[in-house]
Parts: sequence; structure tokens; C-alpha cells
Amino acid sequence: MLFFGAYAILGPNGVLALGDYKRQLAARERQFSALDARREMLRNRVALLDPRHANPDMVDELVRKELNVAHPDEVIVPLK
Repeated sequence: MLFFGAYAILGPNGVLALGDYKRQLAARERQFSALDARREMLRNRVALLDPRHANPDMVDELVRKELNVAHPDEVIVPLK
């Protein structure tokens, strides 16, 4: 009985491991919220690029980014 009691308190799933589980849960919830925000951003971009009614500004931005195309009278401001 003493062994089982000690294992329930000191074991990997015991009472003392509860603090570590709460810390891990908080870290996972932060990761989940960051991923959820990224997913919403990507969902918005996909909706803007829908072939049935694509947003002209988004299409123009992606074409210029992928092809490195600009008009001669445009000024390009590097952000990075």
C-alpha cells in the first residue's frame, strides 16, 4: 500500500507532476492560439484568391512578388 501511495504522489502521473502538466498545457494553448491566428490569416488570403471572384489587389501583389515585375515609373520600397 505504501508503494502505491508513494507512486500516486511521486510518480510520473502523480500529484507532484500536476504543476508540470499545467505549464505544458499553458504552452500548448499559446501555440494553438498562434496557429489559429495564422490559420485565419491564410483562410483570408485563400478567400481573396478565389478564382470565381479574386481580389485584384491581392492578385497583383502576388504576381509582382513571384515574377519580380514592376512598372518603370514605380518606386519599390524594400521592407526587409
